[in-house]
Amino acid sequence: MGAHRDHRRAIPGVDRLLARPWCGLLVESHGRAWVTARLRAVLDRVRAGALSLPASPDGFAELLRDEIALAGTPSLRPAVNATGVILHTNLGRAPLAPEARDAMARAAGYGNVEFDLDAGRRGSRYVHCAGLVRELTGAEAALVVNNGAGAVALALAAFAAGKGVAVSHGELVEIGGGFRIPEVVEAAGARLVAVGTTNRTRLGDYARAIGDGGVAAILKVHRSNFAMTGFTEETGLAELAGLGAETGVPVIHDLGSGLLADAAGLGLPPEPTPAGSVAAGADLVAFSGDKLLGGPQAGILAGTRAGVGRARAHPLCRALRCDKVTLAGLEATLALYRDPARARARIPVLRMISAPVEELGGRARALLKGVAGGRAARGAAPLAAGVVPGESLVGGGTFPGVRLPAAVLRIEAGDEAEAWMAELRAHDPPVVARGRKGRILIDLRAVAPEEDAVVTSALISLGRTGEEAR
Repeated sequence: MGAHRDHRRAIPGVDRLLARPWCGLLVESHGRAWVTARLRAVLDRVRAGALSLPASPDGFAELLRDEIALAGTPSLRPAVNATGVILHTNLGRAPLAPEARDAMARAAGYGNVEFDLDAGRRGSRYVHCAGLVRELTGAEAALVVNNGAGAVALALAAFAAGKGVAVSHGELVEIGGGFRIPEVVEAAGARLVAVGTTNRTRLGDYARAIGDGGVAAILKVHRSNFAMTGFTEETGLAELAGLGAETGVPVIHDLGSGLLADAAGLGLPPEPTPAGSVAAGADLVAFSGDKLLGGPQAGILAGTRAGVGRARAHPLCRALRCDKVTLAGLEATLALYRDPARARARIPVLRMISAPVEELGGRARALLKGVAGGRAARGAAPLAAGVVPGESLVGGGTFPGVRLPAAVLRIEAGDEAEAWMAELRAHDPPVVARGRKGRILIDLRAVAPEEDAVVTSALISLGRTGEEAR
């Protein structure tokens, strides 16, 4: 007990430490109130024994600097995606093109988001991006909201609030994050009318549901995150559009991800596109602005003037609207698609998908050579590592079953694998890799070439802690 009292008595007071020159410099940089709060936090941990008591008052300088750095670290931080999953939902899905980043930075100030510059009066934020969506999809009208699920919910609320929505049993999917189509229908205030069976749904199933009354819309959902094979049958969108035109029931197509590029040109199997859905006669097509489109998170509705107009007039539209920065980034991304070759070269997602395995292998070998030299120069043990064949994924709930050939840097870490993975995540910026059976796998497909140096630095430091790491 006496030792504990002596320990507490030896801790200097806040005012005494604030008077030290090093603390004055921190106050100049960060403000007196903030530094004082962080200093109190440090002293509390020293009193509790969580931090060792420095030998002198000046020894608190390093503790306070560490505390300020830790407390000032943003919650949302850039990271290097070395997992090989391009559209990694947990890491922010699509990285943006330089044009989109620049446009978003410019839009951060004042702008004409809801101001008509020609007329000199209030305008509408919904005009932004609409022209480009119409141009790229062939739709009569378009509307941008804050995400893909929001676009679907808005379409359902506009057409079927308090009424039935016919959906195939085989399309009652979970779209990620625990959200399921039945729940989206319910949240939109509509009533789910499931038709057909899990593996077979025919046009007659929809027709009977409409004939029974109470069905105000048909929702067709693209099963983008899984594949169904075997004894299956589904009704095509064009058939549904014909039924909708005949019965006066609008057809909404939930595409999930909106691929505007040619799938074959990216080395991918066929995928339905917004333009194809519009041409097939859907009243509204809902798709994401991120994911395969490669822009910021947004939801896009494209379709007939009447359909889009009804969605825009619904009160929910305001709750789901995009901010100016998102609109600017999406507009810049859409503009790149006017030239397909430029889109493939400038939009990171498209470039990553189509990156040749030979290019990835060359980068991986060069990176491994740099790591070996860096570790040798610092006296660190060499890594048991090599470049081996692997597979990357498109991710984001798209192209289930598609594996992209890759050349992966494989590190034999054994029992240290988890600890080393944690070290990579603690690097500045963090490097997120895959771990498997005592191995660390570094896949460069989703790593920008300019980020190779970051991965190299992280691997050079791997396994070096304490004084070694400093």
